[in-house]
Amino acid sequence: RVMVPSPKVATYDLQPEMSAPELTDRVVEAIESGRYDLLVLNFANPDMVGHTGVLAAAIKAVETVDTGLGRIADAIVAAGGALLVTADHGNCELMVDPETGAPHTAHTTFPVPVMAIGSGAAALADGRLADVAPTLLALLGVPQPAEMTGASLLR
Repeated sequence: RVMVPSPKVATYDLQPEMSAPELTDRVVEAIESGRYDLLVLNFANPDMVGHTGVLAAAIKAVETVDTGLGRIADAIVAAGGALLVTADHGNCELMVDPETGAPHTAHTTFPVPVMAIGSGAAALADGRLADVAPTLLALLGVPQPAEMTGASLLR
């Protein structure tokens, strides 16, 4: 387990990149090492910067994560692996309250996408958060335990 520390700033709009570049470097190195069957990571930028209500910073946070995910996807494809990307909630996709015009700083309840890239990845069905783990198990070729109530999203 590796924890890349977040920057020490008063609020994350002051450094919307947070630690994403270092996290990306570490993940790409881990992929290229070939030592791991599974890597799980969290880009906190869109959530943490979204809570500040500063639109320009949220845009920079998303751009930073987009760049990192691009590098990770390239490394995954080169290694013959699969990448599953999702979230458990939204935040920075709604930065201005449509009724009041004030900054929106809370989590949203909009559906979040799930994307699969690489080996074994296919078109994905719509689903729910409980379907993410069964999808991951299917990509890994691991049988789903009966206790899991979700279903793989792989078509």
